[in-house]
Amino acid sequence: RKPRYVSRRDPRRPCPSVSMSSCECLVVEKVSEDHAGGGEAAGERRAGGRAPRSEAMFPIYVMGSSRARAVLLDPSAAGDPIWEAVKAEARSEAEKEPILSSFLYASVLSHDCLERALSFVLANRLEDPTLLATQLIDIFNDVMMNDVDIRRSIRLDAQAFKGRDPSCAQYSWALLYLKGYHSLQSYRIAHVLWNQGRKVLALALQSRISEVFAVDIHPAAKIGEGILLDHGTGLVIGETAVVGNWVSLMQGVTLGGTGKEHGDRHPKIGQGALLGAGATILGNITVGEGAMIAAGSLVLKHVPPHSMAVGNPAKVVGYTEKEDPSLTMKHDARRDYFEHVAGSFPDSRSNGSVVK
Repeated sequence: RKPRYVSRRDPRRPCPSVSMSSCECLVVEKVSEDHAGGGEAAGERRAGGRAPRSEAMFPIYVMGSSRARAVLLDPSAAGDPIWEAVKAEARSEAEKEPILSSFLYASVLSHDCLERALSFVLANRLEDPTLLATQLIDIFNDVMMNDVDIRRSIRLDAQAFKGRDPSCAQYSWALLYLKGYHSLQSYRIAHVLWNQGRKVLALALQSRISEVFAVDIHPAAKIGEGILLDHGTGLVIGETAVVGNWVSLMQGVTLGGTGKEHGDRHPKIGQGALLGAGATILGNITVGEGAMIAAGSLVLKHVPPHSMAVGNPAKVVGYTEKEDPSLTMKHDARRDYFEHVAGSFPDSRSNGSVVK
């Protein structure tokens, strides 16, 4: 039998609930079929921490895998699974739709790595009469080819789109067609430029991203990896917001301030959280790890980890210790289920009351 691989957290590197940079606490572990479903190895993984199950299977790019490290240090090196998949998908699509063959060749097949293909796609989406695609390609290539964190993030994000969005059947679809993915990777480039002191260029990119994709993310915001922006339309993320790893955000989500205050004034979203469509989260508050904010909710207070907040203003209606909602993408848990689960936890865990 072929071995399969899972990811686990390295207990020597405790991971905070909110990551301000790409997380390096995952390692790849080969699991024999005898231990795949339980036993000592499974117990070790549970003891070492909760691993994102949807991201556990091949391909995953993490520091700790020699193969992944080789790809991230040299993007044009052979053996990049996602890039190989993208090329194979592009060839197949070109055969099925000959009218797209020139587009697929220019966007994918003429490039030697995912980074250069992504630079080409983004530059041609974001160009305008005064900021030419050729200029943007040079800027984007320079940023991505010299930043290992971005190279890992663009792959983990692609994996998140394919793994969590049922309408994204192929990696190439995220690369070529999904504006949620495009806006997220464009933000990542603007974020690097902002941190390099090239703030005017970063803001110019932010403005153009907002015009083209209807997604407004301040380049100073801190966003982890393995992120899904499902649809993306109407998404707003403020300057001092922090979004942890593996978070899923639906359309119309706002991570905003509460007025004209300066300084740290935007929300902090914990790892594995799921933010439903139209959710508005305001102020320097925390949405805990693995929490779920229901669609249309207005959140003005801290939300505990592994809880569900609903309403306007939002109240906590229960808790669950199951897999991160960002990975299951289940928005339709019934209220009586959360009321039942809430009964098994102390009242002190909630910052709200169970809806009756």
